[in-house]
Amino acid sequence: DVVGILCLFSVAAALDFKYHHTEELEAYLKGVHAAYPSLTHLYSIGRSVEGRDLWVLVLGRFPTHHKIGIPEFKYVANMHGDETVGREILLHLIDFLVTSYRRDPIITRLLNNTRIHIMPTMNPDGFEATEVADCYYTRGRYNKNGEDLNRNFPDAFENNNASIQPETRAVMDWIKNETFVLSANLHGGALVASYTFDNGNSVTGSLQGYSKSPDDDVFIHLAKTYSFNHASMHKGTGCDNRQSFPQGITNGYSWYQLEGGMQDYNYVWGQCFEITLELSCCKYPPADELEKFWRDNKVALIEYIKQVHLGVKGQVTDKNGNPIPNAIVEAKGRSHVCPYRTNKHGEYFLLLLPGTYVINATVPGFQSMLKTVEIHDNTGNFSALKQDFSFSEVSMRSGAASCPKTPLYQELERASAAVKPTLHTLVLMTVMLVIFK
Repeated sequence: DVVGILCLFSVAAALDFKYHHTEELEAYLKGVHAAYPSLTHLYSIGRSVEGRDLWVLVLGRFPTHHKIGIPEFKYVANMHGDETVGREILLHLIDFLVTSYRRDPIITRLLNNTRIHIMPTMNPDGFEATEVADCYYTRGRYNKNGEDLNRNFPDAFENNNASIQPETRAVMDWIKNETFVLSANLHGGALVASYTFDNGNSVTGSLQGYSKSPDDDVFIHLAKTYSFNHASMHKGTGCDNRQSFPQGITNGYSWYQLEGGMQDYNYVWGQCFEITLELSCCKYPPADELEKFWRDNKVALIEYIKQVHLGVKGQVTDKNGNPIPNAIVEAKGRSHVCPYRTNKHGEYFLLLLPGTYVINATVPGFQSMLKTVEIHDNTGNFSALKQDFSFSEVSMRSGAASCPKTPLYQELERASAAVKPTLHTLVLMTVMLVIFK
């Protein structure tokens, strides 16, 4: 049916610069999937409080399932329902990717070597509830239950007493079921790339007003990749005189402390590096500005996805070549509070900047294996360095190792406080030394 096919292509092609409400957004995603069935996969990860689907469109050469060696990437927008720019530019990103495949060699290689998940709205109820567009703040920020979804995740530093919402639970399950390596979540109300940690304690250096993760250098690189490829974010002028962000980036905690945020949850429990992109000074700008927002962000959105190919990846197997799930694989000197483990295919992905690293693979109950690797910037080749580990004496199916959802850094702080000698003890030791001399 030629007419039907033409209709499908016109659905996929006719994306206007305007705000798309739930029905239009669903129709657009379904139209794209119908027009590009071998390049896309459309699925819902769950439903909002009011029963709206949380749609995700996957793009890639193998869109329906994870393929060994191909990293998983995600963009999530409209977590705050009244912050709307991200929702629309992700639709234009989808349009750009599908229409550039096989025409643009860079986009073709990107899609052949990456599985890209795009969720235009995490809070469809909040978006629909925002009747009057406002630059500052409306009740549409929250979900239908009046909860702020970016304060709703388990927190690594303190007990988050918020009751977990359906939208949050859906995203937590999604993170658990996919091997996401890199992510960004798109917000509005400022112009800056903000990175982990959003919360902190003495263990992460929050006393100095900065909460530092073990991969701080990688996070700074990721934030700068976005800000320097954005039309103006890197200028760091912010949105008013009170706020300036040098180079257009900030540590989340340095900006303001936040409990139960999605980016920290991704990093600690999802083994996924996520940054928060604030894309517009005005939360819900007039529709006639959307085209400019797309132009300002287009290059940055693509360059950021390429960073999923930083560092090193590989498989951990037994002597028969069977994958070993739940093996711990980390770079020496960068142990995570919840150790990074292999997935069910025995795969690991570690984002690391160019340099020399010792990679430590540990199968619980067996000796660790260390390998020194020299990492180059492979983002242009669309593949991280490959380094496999084979354990000859082990053939096993290890059980699922889960990390407790308790505030892990709280435990670490208690432990480090217990080890620190008190002033009292130090004085006593000094006196003893003097006596025995």
